[in-house]
Amino acid sequence: MSLAQGRPYLAIPGPSTMPDRVLAAMHRPAPNIYEGEIEEIAARVASNLRRVALSSSHVAIYIANGHGAWEASIANVFSRGDKALGLVTGRFGNIWALSCAAMGVEVERLDFGLKAPADPARVEAALRADPRHEIKAVLLTHVDTATSVRNDVAAVRAAIDAAGHPALLMVDCIASLGCDEFRMDDWGADVMVAASQKGLMTPPGLGFVWFSDRALEANRKADLVTPYWNWQPRAFPELVYQYFGGTSPTHHLFGLDEALKMILEEEGLEHVWTRHATLARAVWAAFETWGKEGDIALNIADPAHRAHSVTAARIGAGGAQRLRGWLETQAGVTLGIGLGMAEPGTPEAGDFLRVAHMGHVNAHMTLGALATMEAGMQALAIPHGQGGLAAAAAAVARGAGQA
Repeated sequence: MSLAQGRPYLAIPGPSTMPDRVLAAMHRPAPNIYEGEIEEIAARVASNLRRVALSSSHVAIYIANGHGAWEASIANVFSRGDKALGLVTGRFGNIWALSCAAMGVEVERLDFGLKAPADPARVEAALRADPRHEIKAVLLTHVDTATSVRNDVAAVRAAIDAAGHPALLMVDCIASLGCDEFRMDDWGADVMVAASQKGLMTPPGLGFVWFSDRALEANRKADLVTPYWNWQPRAFPELVYQYFGGTSPTHHLFGLDEALKMILEEEGLEHVWTRHATLARAVWAAFETWGKEGDIALNIADPAHRAHSVTAARIGAGGAQRLRGWLETQAGVTLGIGLGMAEPGTPEAGDFLRVAHMGHVNAHMTLGALATMEAGMQALAIPHGQGGLAAAAAAVARGAGQA
Protein backbone atom coordinates (compact mmCIF):
# COMPACT_ATOMS: atom_id res chain seq x y z
CA MET A 1 0.00 0.00 0.00
CA SER A 2 1.37 3.39 -1.00
CA LEU A 3 1.53 6.15 1.60
CA ALA A 4 2.60 8.79 -0.90
CA GLN A 5 -0.65 10.75 -0.81
CA GLY A 6 -0.45 14.25 0.61
CA ARG A 7 2.11 16.93 -0.02
CA PRO A 8 5.22 15.56 -1.79
CA TYR A 9 8.70 16.46 -0.63
CA LEU A 10 11.28 17.18 -3.32
CA ALA A 11 14.62 16.59 -1.59
CA ILE A 12 16.74 17.06 -4.70
CA PRO A 13 19.52 19.65 -4.94
CA GLY A 14 17.53 22.14 -6.99
CA PRO A 15 14.88 23.19 -7.64
CA SER A 16 14.68 23.38 -3.88
CA THR A 17 11.49 23.59 -1.85
CA MET A 18 9.96 27.02 -2.40
CA PRO A 19 8.21 28.92 0.41
CA ASP A 20 4.49 29.47 0.00
CA ARG A 21 5.22 33.17 0.46
CA VAL A 22 7.48 33.17 -2.59
CA LEU A 23 4.89 31.37 -4.69
CA ALA A 24 2.15 33.71 -3.44
CA ALA A 25 4.26 36.77 -4.29
CA MET A 26 4.41 35.52 -7.88
CA HIS A 27 0.66 34.94 -8.09
CA ARG A 28 -0.34 38.37 -9.37
CA PRO A 29 -0.83 40.21 -12.67
CA ALA A 30 2.18 41.48 -14.58
CA PRO A 31 3.14 45.09 -13.86
CA ASN A 32 4.12 47.92 -16.16
CA ILE A 33 7.58 46.84 -17.33
CA TYR A 34 8.74 50.33 -18.29
CA GLU A 35 8.50 52.36 -15.09
CA GLY A 36 7.18 52.51 -11.55
CA GLU A 37 7.19 49.50 -9.23
CA ILE A 38 9.37 47.35 -11.48
CA GLU A 39 12.18 49.92 -11.26
CA GLU A 40 12.06 49.83 -7.46
CA ILE A 41 12.01 46.03 -7.29
CA ALA A 42 14.85 45.61 -9.79
CA ALA A 43 17.08 48.03 -7.90
CA ARG A 44 16.22 46.44 -4.53
CA VAL A 45 16.88 42.91 -5.81
CA ALA A 46 20.25 43.96 -7.24
CA SER A 47 21.21 45.57 -3.94
CA ASN A 48 20.12 42.56 -1.92
CA LEU A 49 22.01 40.18 -4.21
CA ARG A 50 25.16 42.04 -3.25
CA ARG A 51 24.20 41.70 0.40
CA VAL A 52 23.62 37.95 0.22
CA ALA A 53 27.08 37.55 -1.36
CA LEU A 54 28.60 39.88 1.27
CA SER A 55 30.05 41.94 -1.54
CA SER A 56 30.35 45.53 -2.65
CA SER A 57 30.99 44.29 -6.19
CA HIS A 58 28.81 44.70 -9.24
CA VAL A 59 26.05 42.24 -10.13
CA ALA A 60 24.39 41.28 -13.41
CA ILE A 61 21.06 39.42 -13.65
CA TYR A 62 20.30 37.07 -16.54
CA ILE A 63 17.17 35.23 -17.64
CA ALA A 64 19.01 31.91 -17.56
CA ASN A 65 19.90 28.94 -15.40
CA GLY A 66 23.33 28.25 -13.91
CA HIS A 67 24.74 27.16 -17.27
CA GLY A 68 23.81 30.57 -18.63
CA ALA A 69 25.56 32.25 -15.70
CA TRP A 70 28.68 30.20 -16.49
CA GLU A 71 28.58 31.33 -20.10
CA ALA A 72 28.07 34.95 -19.09
CA SER A 73 31.08 34.82 -16.78
CA ILE A 74 33.26 33.28 -19.51
CA ALA A 75 32.12 35.71 -22.20
CA ASN A 76 32.83 38.77 -20.07
CA VAL A 77 36.29 37.76 -18.83
CA PHE A 78 38.03 35.89 -21.65
CA SER A 79 39.12 36.40 -25.21
CA ARG A 80 39.47 33.54 -27.67
CA GLY A 81 42.81 31.84 -27.05
CA ASP A 82 43.09 32.92 -23.41
CA LYS A 83 43.97 30.32 -20.80
CA ALA A 84 42.14 29.25 -17.64
CA LEU A 85 43.02 26.91 -14.79
CA GLY A 86 40.04 24.69 -13.99
CA LEU A 87 39.93 23.04 -10.55
CA VAL A 88 37.77 19.94 -10.96
CA THR A 89 36.24 18.36 -7.84
CA GLY A 90 33.31 16.67 -9.54
CA ARG A 91 30.90 16.96 -12.39
CA PHE A 92 30.18 20.67 -12.37
CA GLY A 93 33.75 21.92 -12.25
CA ASN A 94 34.37 19.77 -15.29
CA ILE A 95 31.34 21.11 -17.16
CA TRP A 96 32.36 24.72 -16.47
CA ALA A 97 35.78 23.89 -17.90
CA LEU A 98 34.14 22.25 -20.93
CA SER A 99 32.03 25.37 -21.46
CA CYS A 100 35.20 27.46 -21.49
CA ALA A 101 36.83 25.17 -24.03
CA ALA A 102 33.75 25.23 -26.25
CA MET A 103 33.95 29.04 -26.31
CA GLY A 104 37.60 29.05 -27.42
CA VAL A 105 39.36 29.28 -24.05
CA GLU A 106 42.29 26.93 -23.42
CA VAL A 107 41.74 25.14 -20.11
CA GLU A 108 44.40 23.48 -17.98
CA ARG A 109 42.66 21.12 -15.57
CA LEU A 110 43.70 20.07 -12.09
CA ASP A 111 41.50 17.06 -11.30
CA PHE A 112 41.11 16.21 -7.63
CA GLY A 113 38.78 13.26 -8.15
CA LEU A 114 35.29 12.69 -6.78
CA LYS A 115 35.99 12.52 -3.05
CA ALA A 116 38.35 15.37 -2.20
CA PRO A 117 38.50 19.18 -2.32
CA ALA A 118 40.93 21.21 -4.36
CA ASP A 119 44.43 21.20 -2.89
CA PRO A 120 45.73 24.79 -2.58
CA ALA A 121 49.34 23.57 -2.75
CA ARG A 122 48.74 22.08 -6.19
CA VAL A 123 47.06 25.30 -7.28
CA GLU A 124 50.02 27.36 -6.14
CA ALA A 125 52.45 25.00 -7.92
CA ALA A 126 50.47 25.21 -11.18
CA LEU A 127 50.51 28.99 -11.07
CA ARG A 128 54.24 29.13 -10.24
CA ALA A 129 54.74 27.01 -13.36
CA ASP A 130 53.18 29.86 -15.38
CA PRO A 131 55.87 32.58 -15.16
CA ARG A 132 54.49 34.38 -18.22
CA HIS A 133 51.10 34.69 -16.51
CA GLU A 134 49.21 33.17 -19.41
CA ILE A 135 46.52 31.84 -17.05
CA LYS A 136 43.93 34.57 -16.87
CA ALA A 137 41.61 33.04 -14.27
CA VAL A 138 41.21 30.13 -11.86
CA LEU A 139 37.80 28.40 -11.93
CA LEU A 140 36.60 26.91 -8.64
CA THR A 141 33.30 25.31 -7.64
CA HIS A 142 32.48 26.24 -4.03
CA VAL A 143 30.12 23.27 -3.66
CA ASP A 144 29.97 20.57 -6.30
CA THR A 145 26.36 19.41 -6.38
CA ALA A 146 27.28 15.93 -7.59
CA THR A 147 29.99 15.00 -5.09
CA SER A 148 28.85 17.35 -2.28
CA VAL A 149 32.45 18.46 -1.75
CA ARG A 150 32.92 21.96 -0.36
CA ASN A 151 36.08 23.80 -1.41
CA ASP A 152 37.97 26.34 0.68
CA VAL A 153 37.66 29.50 -1.39
CA ALA A 154 39.85 31.63 0.87
CA ALA A 155 42.63 29.03 0.80
CA VAL A 156 42.62 28.94 -2.99
CA ARG A 157 42.78 32.74 -3.06
CA ALA A 158 45.74 32.57 -0.68
CA ALA A 159 47.45 30.07 -3.00
CA ILE A 160 47.02 32.42 -5.97
CA ASP A 161 48.48 35.27 -3.95
CA ALA A 162 51.35 33.13 -2.63
CA ALA A 163 52.30 32.31 -6.21
CA GLY A 164 52.41 36.02 -6.99
CA HIS A 165 50.06 35.40 -9.90
CA PRO A 166 47.57 37.98 -11.22
CA ALA A 167 44.90 35.40 -12.17
CA LEU A 168 41.31 36.22 -11.32
CA LEU A 169 39.46 33.85 -8.99
CA MET A 170 36.10 32.81 -10.44
CA VAL A 171 33.79 30.86 -8.09
CA ASP A 172 30.66 28.84 -8.83
CA CYS A 173 28.28 29.27 -5.87
CA ILE A 174 25.20 27.87 -7.59
CA ALA A 175 24.78 25.11 -4.99
CA SER A 176 26.05 27.05 -1.98
CA LEU A 177 24.76 30.64 -1.99
CA GLY A 178 22.22 31.10 0.77
CA CYS A 179 23.23 27.76 2.35
CA ASP A 180 26.97 27.65 3.07
CA GLU A 181 28.96 30.57 4.39
CA PHE A 182 30.35 32.61 1.51
CA ARG A 183 32.08 35.99 1.75
CA MET A 184 32.93 37.25 -1.70
CA ASP A 185 34.95 40.31 -0.73
CA ASP A 186 36.67 38.88 2.35
CA TRP A 187 37.66 35.69 0.50
CA GLY A 188 38.97 37.50 -2.56
CA ALA A 189 36.69 36.17 -5.29
CA ASP A 190 36.73 38.31 -8.44
CA VAL A 191 33.78 36.68 -10.19
CA MET A 192 30.99 34.64 -8.64
CA VAL A 193 28.06 32.90 -10.33
CA ALA A 194 24.80 31.63 -8.83
CA ALA A 195 21.19 30.92 -9.77
CA SER A 196 17.74 31.36 -8.32
CA GLN A 197 16.58 27.78 -7.77
CA LYS A 198 18.63 26.51 -4.84
CA GLY A 199 19.48 28.46 -1.69
CA LEU A 200 17.59 31.49 -3.01
CA MET A 201 14.32 29.49 -2.98
CA THR A 202 12.93 30.85 -6.27
CA PRO A 203 11.92 28.90 -9.39
CA PRO A 204 14.63 28.14 -11.96
CA GLY A 205 15.11 30.87 -14.54
CA LEU A 206 17.46 33.52 -13.15
CA GLY A 207 21.25 33.40 -13.26
CA PHE A 208 23.53 35.91 -11.56
CA VAL A 209 27.13 37.04 -12.00
CA TRP A 210 28.92 39.19 -9.42
CA PHE A 211 32.19 40.79 -10.52
CA SER A 212 34.89 42.93 -8.94
CA ASP A 213 36.62 46.00 -10.34
CA ARG A 214 39.53 43.75 -11.37
CA ALA A 215 37.14 41.59 -13.36
CA LEU A 216 35.54 44.68 -14.85
CA GLU A 217 38.95 45.78 -16.07
CA ALA A 218 39.51 42.35 -17.65
CA ASN A 219 36.14 42.70 -19.34
CA ARG A 220 37.34 45.76 -21.26
CA LYS A 221 39.70 43.49 -23.23
CA ALA A 222 37.40 40.46 -23.59
CA ASP A 223 36.40 39.69 -27.16
CA LEU A 224 33.96 36.84 -26.44
CA VAL A 225 31.24 39.06 -25.05
CA THR A 226 28.07 39.52 -27.11
CA PRO A 227 25.27 42.06 -26.63
CA TYR A 228 22.97 39.80 -24.63
CA TRP A 229 25.63 38.41 -22.28
CA ASN A 230 27.43 41.74 -21.77
CA TRP A 231 27.33 42.41 -18.04
CA GLN A 232 27.99 46.16 -18.23
CA PRO A 233 24.48 47.38 -19.18
CA ARG A 234 22.99 44.99 -16.61
CA ALA A 235 25.23 46.18 -13.79
CA PHE A 236 25.10 49.87 -14.71
CA PRO A 237 21.63 50.35 -16.25
CA GLU A 238 20.22 53.67 -17.32
CA LEU A 239 16.77 52.18 -17.96
CA VAL A 240 15.11 49.27 -16.18
CA TYR A 241 15.07 46.93 -19.20
CA GLN A 242 18.88 47.01 -19.29
CA TYR A 243 19.02 45.03 -16.03
CA PHE A 244 17.70 42.06 -18.01
CA GLY A 245 18.74 42.61 -21.62
CA GLY A 246 15.10 43.19 -22.56
CA THR A 247 11.74 42.41 -21.01
CA SER A 248 11.91 42.04 -17.24
CA PRO A 249 11.36 38.55 -15.75
CA THR A 250 8.58 40.10 -13.69
CA HIS A 251 7.25 37.15 -11.73
CA HIS A 252 10.66 35.72 -10.96
CA LEU A 253 11.56 39.14 -9.56
CA PHE A 254 8.46 39.16 -7.35
CA GLY A 255 9.44 35.76 -5.96
CA LEU A 256 13.14 36.56 -5.56
CA ASP A 257 12.37 39.86 -3.86
CA GLU A 258 10.30 37.99 -1.25
CA ALA A 259 12.94 35.26 -0.82
CA LEU A 260 15.73 37.78 -0.24
CA LYS A 261 13.56 39.56 2.30
CA MET A 262 13.11 36.29 4.19
CA ILE A 263 16.85 35.58 4.13
CA LEU A 264 18.24 39.01 4.88
CA GLU A 265 15.60 40.87 6.87
CA GLU A 266 13.80 38.14 8.79
CA GLU A 267 16.01 35.11 9.43
CA GLY A 268 19.38 36.75 8.91
CA LEU A 269 22.16 35.39 6.74
CA GLU A 270 24.31 33.96 9.55
CA HIS A 271 21.30 32.12 10.99
CA VAL A 272 20.60 30.72 7.53
CA TRP A 273 24.14 29.33 7.44
CA THR A 274 23.80 27.87 10.96
CA ARG A 275 20.45 26.24 10.15
CA HIS A 276 21.88 24.56 7.09
CA ALA A 277 24.94 23.37 9.01
CA THR A 278 22.77 21.83 11.73
CA LEU A 279 20.51 20.01 9.28
CA ALA A 280 23.53 18.79 7.33
CA ARG A 281 25.04 17.32 10.49
CA ALA A 282 21.76 15.49 11.14
CA VAL A 283 21.94 13.87 7.70
CA TRP A 284 25.60 12.94 8.19
CA ALA A 285 24.85 11.42 11.61
CA ALA A 286 22.14 9.20 10.15
CA PHE A 287 24.34 7.95 7.31
CA GLU A 288 27.33 7.37 9.58
CA THR A 289 25.16 5.26 11.88
CA TRP A 290 23.50 3.34 9.03
CA GLY A 291 26.93 2.61 7.60
CA LYS A 292 28.15 0.78 10.72
CA GLU A 293 26.41 -2.42 9.64
CA GLY A 294 25.68 -1.89 5.96
CA ASP A 295 27.37 -1.02 2.68
CA ILE A 296 26.48 2.63 3.18
CA ALA A 297 28.87 5.57 3.20
CA LEU A 298 29.02 9.31 2.77
CA ASN A 299 30.93 10.37 -0.33
CA ILE A 300 33.10 12.93 1.48
CA ALA A 301 34.88 11.44 4.48
CA ASP A 302 36.04 14.65 6.18
CA PRO A 303 33.15 16.73 7.60
CA ALA A 304 35.21 19.90 7.06
CA HIS A 305 34.93 19.38 3.31
CA ARG A 306 31.22 18.47 3.16
CA ALA A 307 28.61 20.84 1.78
CA HIS A 308 25.84 22.08 4.05
CA SER A 309 23.32 22.13 1.20
CA VAL A 310 23.48 18.59 -0.21
CA THR A 311 24.87 15.22 0.83
CA ALA A 312 26.07 12.62 -1.67
CA ALA A 313 26.14 9.04 -0.46
CA ARG A 314 26.55 5.44 -1.57
CA ILE A 315 24.32 2.45 -0.82
CA GLY A 316 25.90 -0.60 -2.43
CA ALA A 317 24.41 -3.37 -4.57
CA GLY A 318 22.04 -0.93 -6.25
CA GLY A 319 20.50 -0.02 -2.92
CA ALA A 320 20.45 3.71 -3.66
CA GLN A 321 18.39 3.30 -6.81
CA ARG A 322 15.99 0.88 -5.14
CA LEU A 323 15.58 3.17 -2.16
CA ARG A 324 14.93 6.22 -4.32
CA GLY A 325 12.22 4.36 -6.21
CA TRP A 326 10.55 3.13 -3.02
CA LEU A 327 10.59 6.59 -1.45
CA GLU A 328 8.99 8.26 -4.46
CA THR A 329 6.22 5.70 -4.96
CA GLN A 330 5.54 4.72 -1.36
CA ALA A 331 6.37 7.78 0.73
CA GLY A 332 6.11 10.86 -1.50
CA VAL A 333 9.79 11.77 -1.06
CA THR A 334 12.07 12.35 -4.06
CA LEU A 335 15.84 12.13 -3.57
CA GLY A 336 18.49 13.22 -6.05
CA ILE A 337 20.10 10.81 -8.45
CA GLY A 338 23.83 10.17 -8.42
CA LEU A 339 25.57 12.39 -10.98
CA GLY A 340 28.92 11.50 -12.47
CA MET A 341 29.80 8.99 -9.74
CA ALA A 342 29.65 5.97 -12.07
CA GLU A 343 29.17 5.39 -15.78
CA PRO A 344 25.48 5.26 -16.77
CA GLY A 345 24.32 1.74 -17.45
CA THR A 346 26.91 0.09 -15.21
CA PRO A 347 25.88 -1.86 -12.10
CA GLU A 348 27.56 0.77 -9.93
CA ALA A 349 25.33 3.53 -11.31
CA GLY A 350 22.54 2.42 -9.00
CA ASP A 351 24.68 2.80 -5.90
CA PHE A 352 24.56 6.59 -5.54
CA LEU A 353 22.03 9.15 -4.36
CA ARG A 354 21.93 12.68 -3.00
CA VAL A 355 19.88 14.15 -0.19
CA ALA A 356 19.26 17.88 -0.48
CA HIS A 357 18.83 20.03 2.61
CA MET A 358 18.92 23.46 1.00
CA GLY A 359 16.78 26.53 1.02
CA HIS A 360 13.37 26.46 2.72
CA VAL A 361 13.97 23.43 4.97
CA ASN A 362 13.61 22.87 8.68
CA ALA A 363 14.10 20.12 11.27
CA HIS A 364 10.88 18.22 10.67
CA MET A 365 11.40 18.19 6.90
CA THR A 366 14.92 16.80 7.20
CA LEU A 367 14.13 14.36 9.99
CA GLY A 368 11.01 13.27 8.11
CA ALA A 369 13.04 12.52 4.98
CA LEU A 370 15.53 10.51 7.04
CA ALA A 371 12.72 8.60 8.78
CA THR A 372 11.17 7.57 5.46
CA MET A 373 14.62 6.57 4.19
CA GLU A 374 15.04 4.24 7.17
CA ALA A 375 11.55 2.86 6.60
CA GLY A 376 12.48 2.19 2.99
CA MET A 377 15.66 0.38 3.98
CA GLN A 378 13.61 -1.80 6.29
CA ALA A 379 11.00 -2.50 3.62
CA LEU A 380 13.67 -3.34 1.03
CA ALA A 381 15.81 -5.35 3.46
CA ILE A 382 18.82 -3.10 2.84
CA PRO A 383 21.35 -3.86 5.60
CA HIS A 384 21.97 -0.84 7.81
CA GLY A 385 23.07 0.04 11.30
CA GLN A 386 20.46 0.76 13.93
CA GLY A 387 19.95 4.16 15.56
CA GLY A 388 20.29 6.43 12.55
CA LEU A 389 17.22 8.47 13.42
CA ALA A 390 18.28 8.85 17.05
CA ALA A 391 21.69 10.10 15.92
CA ALA A 392 20.06 12.61 13.56
CA ALA A 393 17.68 13.80 16.25
CA ALA A 394 20.59 14.29 18.65
CA ALA A 395 22.39 16.41 16.05
CA VAL A 396 19.31 18.59 15.68
CA ALA A 397 18.94 18.89 19.44
CA ARG A 398 22.57 19.96 19.80
CA GLY A 399 22.17 22.55 17.08
CA ALA A 400 18.94 23.92 18.53
CA GLY A 401 20.57 24.09 21.96
CA GLN A 402 23.23 26.43 20.58
CA ALA A 403 20.67 28.91 19.28
